Amino acid sequence: MVAGETAMTLALADSLFLSISPDAARTKVILFLAVSMAPFAIVAPFVGPLVDRMRGGQRMVVLMVAILRALVLIGMMQSLDSLTLFPLAFASLVLAKTYSIAKSSLVPSTISGADGLVEANSKLGQVAGITGFIVVIPVGLLQLISSQAALGFGVIAFLGAALNAKRLPKSVVATTPADALETEELHSASVVAAANAMRVLRGIVGFMFFHLAFWLRREIAGTAWFGLAIGLSGLATLGANFAGPSLRKKMRVETMLLLALVSVGMVGIGTAWYGRITGGILLAAVVNAAAAIGRLAFEATVQSGAPDANRGRAFSRFETQNQMAWVAGGLIPVIFAPAGWVGFAVVGVVGIAGAVMYARMRGMTIGSRGGRATDRARRSH
Repeated sequence: MVAGETAMTLALADSLFLSISPDAARTKVILFLAVSMAPFAIVAPFVGPLVDRMRGGQRMVVLMVAILRALVLIGMMQSLDSLTLFPLAFASLVLAKTYSIAKSSLVPSTISGADGLVEANSKLGQVAGITGFIVVIPVGLLQLISSQAALGFGVIAFLGAALNAKRLPKSVVATTPADALETEELHSASVVAAANAMRVLRGIVGFMFFHLAFWLRREIAGTAWFGLAIGLSGLATLGANFAGPSLRKKMRVETMLLLALVSVGMVGIGTAWYGRITGGILLAAVVNAAAAIGRLAFEATVQSGAPDANRGRAFSRFETQNQMAWVAGGLIPVIFAPAGWVGFAVVGVVGIAGAVMYARMRGMTIGSRGGRATDRARRSH
C-alpha cells in the first residue's frame, strides 16, 4: 500500500496541483474534503459494526481497497490532462482513509500482550517509512519518463497488496456489541482525555498539510519545496516510530502526549515569528513526529485504561474520529487561506490549548482515582 501511495503522490505532484490556478484548486479541494468526510460520518457507524462481526470482514475491506485503488490509478493514467483526475484523486484518498481504519481494526486482533499493540504499530510505522523512501528512487526515475509510467508502478504495487491481503487471517474483530463494562472503560477520563488530545494532533496534521501546500503556491515556491516538506515529514514520522517505544520506557504515556502537544505549540509560535519557508517545512516535520509519538501514547492509554474493551472495534472507532479530525483541520486553511505566519500561529495556539486541556483533564483523572481510593479505604474500615 505504501509503495502504491508513494507512486501516486509523485506522479500527481505536478499534474494535480500545479496545472490549475490556486483559486480553482482551492474550490476543488474544499469539495474533495467535504465529500471525503461523508463515508466516515455516515457510513462507518452503520457499516463498521456489521463488517467487524463478519468472519474476515476487515480482510475483505483491505482486499477491496487495494483492488479499487489499482483501478483508480488505471483511470488516472488516462485522465492526467482531464478534470476527471480530481474525482479520481478524491476517491483514492477516501480509499486510503478506509484502509487506515481497517488496519486499526485488524492489527489488535493479530497480537497479544499488554504492550503488543504499541510495538506492532511502531514496527509498522518503521516499515512504512522505510518502504516509502526506498520506493521514491524507482518511482522518481519512472516519473522522468512519464507520469503514466509512475502510476503504472503504483498499479502493480496495489495489486501486490491485494495478493498479500489474502494472507491476512479471517478473524472476527468483534462477535458481539459492546457491553456496559467496555462502554464504561472507553468513556473513562483517562481514555477520553487521550482521545481528545489525539484528535487535536490529527486535526493539526490536516491543517498543516493543506496550509503549507497553498501557502507555498502563493510564495511561488514550487513543487520541490512541498516535496521537501513531505519528505522531511516522512523522515520525522519514521524517527518518531523508532524513538517512541524507548520514550515510553523512560516516561509515562501522559507525559508523552503532553510533550507532543507542547512541542507543536512552541515550534508553531516560533515559526510564526520566523515566518519563512524553511520554518514552515520544519514545523510540518515536528507536527508529524508529534502525531506519531502521540499515537503510540494514545494506544498505550487505551490498553491500560480499557483492558476489557474489544481493541479492534475500539481502535476502528477512534481511527474514524481521527480521520474526521484530519479532514476538518484541512478544511480550515483551504476555506480561509490565512497568511503563512497566521497559519503557523494557529498551529501554535491550538497545540498549547490542547496541552492545557489535556493537562486539566488528566488532573481530573488523577483526582477521581484518588477519590475512588479514599472511598475504598473508608468502606474497608
